[in-house]
Amino acid sequence: MFENIIAQGAVNQLRDDVLGRRDVQSMLFFGPPDSGKGSAALELARVYSCEDKAAWKCACSACEMHRILAHDDLLLLGSREFSSDILACKSSFLRNSQNQGVKYLFYRSLRKLQLRFSPVVLENDPKTAKAVSSALQTLDEGLNELLTLDTQACGQKDIEKLSNSLVKDALKLEDEGLGDSVPVGHIRSASYWCRLKPCGKRKTLIIENAENMRDDALNSLLKLLEEPPETVSIVLTAQRREAVMQTILSRVRPYRFLKRDAQNEKEVIRRIFQDTSEEALSAYLDSFLEHSSEKLQPLAAWFIVSLVRITLISSREREGSAFLNLLGERYAQMAQNAGLQRCVKSAAVIKEVLSKSNNFKDVSFSAFMKAALELINGAMRDANNQNVIAYNDVFKKYINEAVSAVDVYNISAAAAMEALFFKLKKGLGSRYG
Repeated sequence: MFENIIAQGAVNQLRDDVLGRRDVQSMLFFGPPDSGKGSAALELARVYSCEDKAAWKCACSACEMHRILAHDDLLLLGSREFSSDILACKSSFLRNSQNQGVKYLFYRSLRKLQLRFSPVVLENDPKTAKAVSSALQTLDEGLNELLTLDTQACGQKDIEKLSNSLVKDALKLEDEGLGDSVPVGHIRSASYWCRLKPCGKRKTLIIENAENMRDDALNSLLKLLEEPPETVSIVLTAQRREAVMQTILSRVRPYRFLKRDAQNEKEVIRRIFQDTSEEALSAYLDSFLEHSSEKLQPLAAWFIVSLVRITLISSREREGSAFLNLLGERYAQMAQNAGLQRCVKSAAVIKEVLSKSNNFKDVSFSAFMKAALELINGAMRDANNQNVIAYNDVFKKYINEAVSAVDVYNISAAAAMEALFFKLKKGLGSRYG
């Protein structure tokens, strides 16, 4: 068990607790992004449901269902960004489509998103259910096709067509239905689900990025943690332990995940994507790992500051939005670190971004956009104002459309950037113009 989580002492502690039957019902896995917290939580759910001895390749029916993330005793909640993972897994699948392990990797990346829209939570959320019904149905049909796909008998064009369709549906679902935090109604639905009898041995509720939950959802979760049913394990994940409410911390056992060194990061990528070529490894590191996002931040900050400046100048209302001004002020110094000149024309901004990224040959377009969106999300959380959600939704919608244009429809990065700039200027300006 936990053989897929390498270079993390937390899983050794977790394994000892499981084997020593020192099980705890409520846990917190905390540590930096891409440190294996989510994978460890999913593996723990499999171990708890296993009908045998929880060996890594156990063939029992419960383990088989967990491997395709289809076990009825698993429920996933929590806001996160899925597109980069999905696109990286799609790239791996297209490179090595005959490898069944890589196919399942792509399938699981899509299922992790789909599970956020479980009937358990949508049953009492008719607004979201209506908004995502079409995208959810087409994604479900595509996933069923992928799961049964005989890649040996299919041509590469058919595989690419199905993969592109799945990514298109997934990005649409993420854009239309996934908020920035877990609604309190979803926590209440999950609490009710936890109190129902498990289909197998034990239920597992996983809530990712618990530090982003709002007070009403946290209070509802606290009630569940105070008296959790005996047949349920609850796993919260967070980047920083200190960011989680103290009353929550007092009711969970912490497991600390650390940032891996460069060599172990490479080994993780090799195992995940099963591709040993240096070209592929470099591409995955650029699009998948945290440190590449950090390298992109100054350029992404300059892009945001330039966009804010151009939007405010083009608007009739020169004072503009408090949130846009906050973005400009917050990332001015980081933008200056990019070493680029002040721009007031969108064409000049696009030209500089393309130049610095070597037309996105040195880094992936999706990684750059992910870095920009992370900065925007950070400012939104610190603003602590419900009104800024509308601005964040505009950014998220059009950035995801741009990523889809490049990675799914093979539109040039320059054309996608131009369309993105136009839509963002219009969408942000209309909020206050």
